[in-house]
Amino acid sequence: MRVVVTGATGNVGTSLIEALAGEARVESILGLARRTPAWEPAKTEWAVADVAASDLAPHFAGADAVVHLAWLIQPSRDLPRLHAANVVGTKRVLEAAAQVDVPALLYASSVGAYSKGPKDRPVDETWPTGGIPTSFYSRHKAEVERLLDAFERERPSTRVIRMRPGLIFKDEAASEIRRLFAGPFVPNLVGDRRLIPVAPRIRGLRFQAVHSRDVGEAFRLALIGDVQGAFNLAADPPIGPDELSGLLRARQVPVPRRAARVLTDLTWRLHLQPSEPGWLDMALSVPLMDASRARSELGWAPRHTAVEALAELLEGLRRGSGVPTPPLEGDAGEHSRADELRSRIGSRP
Repeated sequence: MRVVVTGATGNVGTSLIEALAGEARVESILGLARRTPAWEPAKTEWAVADVAASDLAPHFAGADAVVHLAWLIQPSRDLPRLHAANVVGTKRVLEAAAQVDVPALLYASSVGAYSKGPKDRPVDETWPTGGIPTSFYSRHKAEVERLLDAFERERPSTRVIRMRPGLIFKDEAASEIRRLFAGPFVPNLVGDRRLIPVAPRIRGLRFQAVHSRDVGEAFRLALIGDVQGAFNLAADPPIGPDELSGLLRARQVPVPRRAARVLTDLTWRLHLQPSEPGWLDMALSVPLMDASRARSELGWAPRHTAVEALAELLEGLRRGSGVPTPPLEGDAGEHSRADELRSRIGSRP
C-alpha cells in the first residue's frame, strides 16, 4: 500500500507517519510539505508541494490512498490567504485525486465543522456540519464538508473518510501550538502547572481533546480497513472547569462570557496574541461528540485520556519541545520569539 500525505510535517502528520511506518501493509509513504524536513522516518520520502499552487496529480499518481491534512491557521489577519490554502487548496486536492483515480481519500475535518450543539450530551456524526459563522476556521471546515459531499456524489467509487477530532495535543506539538494560538508573550513557564494559581470558569466552556498519536492510530485503522464516511474522534473525559482546575491544582475564577470575548478581541486587535475571537466562539458553541462509531467500526481505543493529552502538552510547553520539521521545531531560528514579533503576530506566517 502506498500512501500520500499532504501537510505531513505537522502535529497530526508526524503522528500519522509514525503509525503508518509501523504498519506492515504500508510499503511506502510520500509526505508532501511546503518545506522539506530534517526528520527521516522509516518508509518515507518527501516532496515539496503547496496544495494551493502546486501540480498535485503527479504526486498522487499510483497512490492507494491520499490523506489530506494541509491546513493553515495563521496568518489570522489574512483571510484570503487562509481561504486559498484551506478551501481552494482542498478543492485542488480533490480534483487531483479524481484526475488520477485515487481509490481512497481521508480528510482531516474537525469538531469545528459542526453547527452549534449541546454541551450536556454527545452527538453523533449526523449532526449538521454548518460550522460556527463567526469563526473562519469553522466556516472553512464546513465549506470543505460541502466540497466532499459533491465529490462523493460525482465519484461514488472513491472511498471517502472524514475524520472529525476534537483538540489534538502531544508533547512535541507544544511549541507550534503556542505560536499558533498564544503568541510570543506567553512564556514556556506557563506550562509549569505549579505556576498557574487560577483556572477560568466560563459558562459553556467544555471541550474535547485527544492525543495526536491516538489520532494517527485512528487514521491508520481507517486506511487499512474497509470503512468510509465520518468518524468523531475524542477521548474521555470532556474538559470543563472542574477537569481544568483539577489538572492545574488551581482555584476556579468565574469569567463572564462577554468579558472573555471582549478581552480576546481586544488583545487580537492590538497584536498581542494571534487568535481571533472566533476561536472562543467556536469553543463555546460546538457540541460534544460521540466517538462510538470509531470505537465499534475501527476498533479504535485511545491510549490517553483527554486530561493526559492536555497535561502532556503543558509539559511539552514547559520544556519547549518540538520535532525536526518546519512546523514543529522548538523556539529557535526562524521560530524565535523575535521573529514572531516581526511577523506582527498573526499578520504573516
